[in-house]
Amino acid sequence: MFKTRITELFGIKYPIIAGGMHLLSRAELVATVSNAGGMGILASTTFETKEELREEIRKTRSLTNKPFGVNLNLFPMMRQRSIKEDIDLFVDEDVEVVESSGASPEPYMPLLKEAGIKVIHKVPAVRFARKAESVGVDAVAIVGFECAGHPGMDGVTSLILVPLTVDALEIPVVAGGGFCDARSFVAALALGAEGVVIGTRFVATHECVAHPEIKGLLIKARETDTTLIDRSLGLPMRVIKNKPAEKAREMDKRGASLGELMTVISGALGRKAWIEGDIDAGVVSIGMVVGRIHEIVSVKEVIDSIIEEAKDICKRLDLTLVS
Repeated sequence: MFKTRITELFGIKYPIIAGGMHLLSRAELVATVSNAGGMGILASTTFETKEELREEIRKTRSLTNKPFGVNLNLFPMMRQRSIKEDIDLFVDEDVEVVESSGASPEPYMPLLKEAGIKVIHKVPAVRFARKAESVGVDAVAIVGFECAGHPGMDGVTSLILVPLTVDALEIPVVAGGGFCDARSFVAALALGAEGVVIGTRFVATHECVAHPEIKGLLIKARETDTTLIDRSLGLPMRVIKNKPAEKAREMDKRGASLGELMTVISGALGRKAWIEGDIDAGVVSIGMVVGRIHEIVSVKEVIDSIIEEAKDICKRLDLTLVS
């Protein structure tokens, strides 16, 4: 049940992908998602050096014999190394799947394809999805306005974006932004997606390295407790409402430069929040779906509950149709 082109493409049991999350998507979380039947994605930007990333890829492989991927963030501000350097590393380490994001992967597709690497490209709009398909990616993840991270400038929700993208493409589409449980998983499939990409729900798990203070903040938060920053830069980011987010919004209103904003939104400050538990040290990227997350459980419990409850939902819907 729930066999789709995504499960066939990546050789996974369930069409559930844990998207690459900066600082958080490390070997333990990634391997656990893959072992539970989904597919974890390492966040390459977490690691400052090429060798640190290499070690994490090898560590992940030591923890699972299931498929996993590595995120390739193409946005210059997020990079410590050249893109070519990371791709060469992926080839050396026999990485099978790359989740690209941040900009068009077009210049790097020949390298990735020559190495036999499957590419799923994450986008916030249909026009970018069409472009990704035209340059040869294997699948697209479309993320709506609800998502954590960068939802794009258009402000369109997943409920609209997913079917529009499915109708526009021939390759498989994965839905992101607002997905956390069986009901949203079945909804994504009903909209035509062939899988879901989940971030925030996997933060509130035992295996995620986020500090307990951050996890506690998540399970208390409401759906209205996130906000958008960096809109003036053309790269809006959804984050939890805290002091740095409030300051960033004020700076945004007066048209602050990237350099000014980095004094509030830098990765170093984010690390103090995510990893050290200083909630007001930096911005914390969380999706609106946080309002539907009320407990910290294991990754396996998250995935098992999605699949088992989704089966029950499908049975109920079938009975409703029959009657």
